[in-house]
Amino acid sequence: MSLNYVMLGSNDVKEARKFYDAVLPAIGGKLTAEYMPHAFCYELRGGGRVWVATPYNKDTAACGNGNMVGFSCESKEEVDAAHQIALAEGGANEGDPGPRPMYGPDFYGAYVRDLDGNKMSFVLLG
Repeated sequence: MSLNYVMLGSNDVKEARKFYDAVLPAIGGKLTAEYMPHAFCYELRGGGRVWVATPYNKDTAACGNGNMVGFSCESKEEVDAAHQIALAEGGANEGDPGPRPMYGPDFYGAYVRDLDGNKMSFVLLG
């Protein structure tokens, strides 16, 4: 994997931590660092990392239109479970689990926004 990490901004890292502590272990994530109440990091299967933190410049965290982090899943059941957990933890539904043939014949995914509005997908690519 060539991508080392992604950084997601949060205005309430303590609340974001509850969300990600529920969601990321469901797709193989492991907490590897925490600097509460400012930041924490999960390592994913394959070695990539997700940091959730208050912005370094101390401005309000804001999500970008068109920005999204995609998390690889190992099965349709894992996609479904991650989506369900994210919604149960207060995430907003951006697309129910299911096939997305416009992205390829074997693409199966689901979409949510976290508590700060950061968009993410859980995907199985075949």
